[in-house]
Amino acid sequence: MNQLETEVKFYLHDPAAIRSRIREIGGRFAEESFEKNIRFEDSTCSLFKKYALLRLRKTDSRTELTYKDEPPEKNTDFKVHRELEVLVSDFETTAQILEAIGFHKEQVYEKYRETWNINTAIACMDRMPFGNFLEIEGKPGAIREIAAKLGLDWDKRILENYLSIFERLKAKCALCFNDPTFENFRQVDLDFAGFADLFEAGPQGQETGG
Repeated sequence: MNQLETEVKFYLHDPAAIRSRIREIGGRFAEESFEKNIRFEDSTCSLFKKYALLRLRKTDSRTELTYKDEPPEKNTDFKVHRELEVLVSDFETTAQILEAIGFHKEQVYEKYRETWNINTAIACMDRMPFGNFLEIEGKPGAIREIAAKLGLDWDKRILENYLSIFERLKAKCALCFNDPTFENFRQVDLDFAGFADLFEAGPQGQETGG
């Protein structure tokens, strides 16, 4: 079983236009949901230190427990990580189990996700509290092909995860909260377009963690 996940992100200036293009190239709508995510850590924050993630996610239809870490070799063209994921039946009980065995709730983050299937790849239009993004997941060739068909500039792809993006925005904008939720951003006047170039991988790619 292939446990490696390959993906890239793009910041969306015009989500409606990209949605139309996805339909034009044969994308099939799969689902739309609101996600609540909890990132868990141990007492020494060892997961963060080794660029790993232990996440409990609740959507409108399911609850998932996920562990992610970095693959043996770095990739500067795509974001590649090992992902282990299982469905669980109860969000609150699973959180209690994780806390009982020594993990704690380190961070809460939210998103609205619209999922589309494009041949063998998956395109997710994500509305984060700090901006709109498209995440394309699949084989490298398919990801590049879809990005080109959608008219996206490959050099503007983003290889960081949403929490890493938030941490850099938090430092740049002196945000005083730890959880990127819609409620926390309600009073924040932040236009991601002004920061997008800080996250673009460029022609050679850039090393990112998480």
